[in-house]
Amino acid sequence: MRNEISTAMSTSTLSTLIKKTLKQKLAVLVPDWDGRVLDVPASGEVLAGPCAVVAFAEEVPKSAWAGYRRIIKISPYARPEDGCAEKVEAWSADLIEGLHQVRLVDEAGGAFTCIYLGSSDSDRVDSGSGMVTRSLRFGVYVPEGSGDSLAETGDGWLAALQGWTQQELGSNWSVYGDVWPGGYKKPSVLWRLAGCSTSVAGTSALEVRQQWIGHVLTDYPVLTRHTVNRLIEQLAVQARIAVTEMGSEEHEGKTRYVTVDEVTADLQTDAYLNGQIRLTLQQRIRRPGTNVPLIREIHHSKGME
Repeated sequence: MRNEISTAMSTSTLSTLIKKTLKQKLAVLVPDWDGRVLDVPASGEVLAGPCAVVAFAEEVPKSAWAGYRRIIKISPYARPEDGCAEKVEAWSADLIEGLHQVRLVDEAGGAFTCIYLGSSDSDRVDSGSGMVTRSLRFGVYVPEGSGDSLAETGDGWLAALQGWTQQELGSNWSVYGDVWPGGYKKPSVLWRLAGCSTSVAGTSALEVRQQWIGHVLTDYPVLTRHTVNRLIEQLAVQARIAVTEMGSEEHEGKTRYVTVDEVTADLQTDAYLNGQIRLTLQQRIRRPGTNVPLIREIHHSKGME
């Protein structure tokens, strides 16, 4: 399976695969269209409805954890005799429910995720066909990460957080670090580092703080909310999390502990893109000293003649 955008694959080829996959999905979501999911009509062409039009809009900067991003507009068209505005409203609800945070796989094995971004304009009447339409904006994200849950990482804190989460939720959950992999599965949790800082704690210690963001993604809103609350509660009562040191030969393999300083959640934010959990971990370490010799030189003379 292709888990990332190949450098050999052109953007146009990728767009073609994404659009074809979306058209097939839309035809299933709204049987009323009878498979009429179309590209933008040519100048002077009159649409025959009911139908939908799929069009690519702007590209947006790549997300470090969600991958390549492209905006796509989906516009359902309803005839006056079919109820117009009511039909457009109902079809829009079906599209949002059927596509938001849904992972689709194209015929080449590539995966992408759709995120609903809102409607770009109000309902309007198409001058050519007389049908009512509305444009729905979706972000299409192509994850570029590859790897499995609990993949090896050089970050001891991340590995510890992944391990704790896996133990808390069980083996039926996938737990990822840093980025969404192309083959991510649900239910899943992604932890990524958002920031870090250090401060002096006395004359011989430093306090290291790291801010983490947790994404909880499932197919069911009730399960998502329940899991976010569960992780928040367990982290709040967790005294410390064991971290296996990595990196230097002097400390590698030794166990240290990080403590939970603060944890909050926003259940309204987008699970896939923004993450619901904000977590601060801290650890106190010995402050490295400066190796300065106490006596730089000794001059000695016997003073004998």
